[in-house]
Amino acid sequence: MYIIVVGGGKVGYYLTKTLVNEGYEVLLIEKNPKKSAVYAERFGSVILEGDGAESTTLEAAGISRADVVIAVTGDDEDNLVICQTAKKRFNVPRTIARVNNPKNEELFKKLGIDVTVSATNLILNIIEQEIPERGLVHLFTLKHAELAIVEATVGKGAAVAGKPLSAIDFPPDTVISAVLRDGTMAIPKGDTVLLPRDEVIAIVNRASEEGLRQMLTGA
Repeated sequence: MYIIVVGGGKVGYYLTKTLVNEGYEVLLIEKNPKKSAVYAERFGSVILEGDGAESTTLEAAGISRADVVIAVTGDDEDNLVICQTAKKRFNVPRTIARVNNPKNEELFKKLGIDVTVSATNLILNIIEQEIPERGLVHLFTLKHAELAIVEATVGKGAAVAGKPLSAIDFPPDTVISAVLRDGTMAIPKGDTVLLPRDEVIAIVNRASEEGLRQMLTGA
């Protein structure tokens, strides 16, 4: 597998170092001459000095045979241009972009970027998991951004507690995918009754996350 990483900041540096150590064929593109020189001493020929947002640089990197392009510069606009160029002009199968402003994450996905990584949202997810009273944890946003996978614990005072799924009027575009009870995971059916302390994993429209949280937690 051939992977091109664009952006030689801390993220790009340590990502390249890890991928090289794991045996992948990697090329790191960095436009700062001083950084490129330092990295070349450490990594050797896996460094290319140039602007990864320019097609000529990507061509020099051999992008036509790349399996993955990862854009991790500090500029969202550059990361978007790099990934779109890789995807649409050079037909790279997989693109991954760092998103510095979480407000841009949905836009990136709508414009065809395969995977986006927002440090802000990752930190928020960790915080949610460490605060039990938060109730509903956003686990993952699906590719098209309108849907998300979430997890919640059924509260004692929740309206859904003691009711079978078939009798519960969930928000639109909600699918209860799994129920964890006493350490056992089960795929629920219409007659599955939700009990307090059940852990529920659901696919839900992002606009309905808050409504689903209130239903399941009673808060």
